[in-house]
Amino acid sequence: MNRNTKINALLVLAVLALAVLPLALGLGDHKEEPFTGADGQAEAVITELEPDYEPWFSPLYEPPSGEIESGLFSLQAALGAGVLAYYFGVHRGRRQGEARARAAQPSDDAAGTEKSG
Repeated sequence: MNRNTKINALLVLAVLALAVLPLALGLGDHKEEPFTGADGQAEAVITELEPDYEPWFSPLYEPPSGEIESGLFSLQAALGAGVLAYYFGVHRGRRQGEARARAAQPSDDAAGTEKSG
């Protein structure tokens, strides 16, 4: 097994551990909604500390349900991942193309020795 395969396997195991361990260890069982986002937690703390607090502005669009909100968030994450993957793919393709072009061209030293010989 080469080095890259080992690194990839370790990264996959780390991601799986991050996804499974909180569920397996029961983290958040004492909460009503154990895995809510930071926005909901911040709102709860603010209303607890300052019950009369009024937000400065309201969202432009309020999804009708939590499932739709979660779906839109997932769509946003997928689009962002797609843009990043496209960028890195194009960047790698350009590097590989440049490397192939350099490999296909005879070097200056080789061209010089052929002419003088």
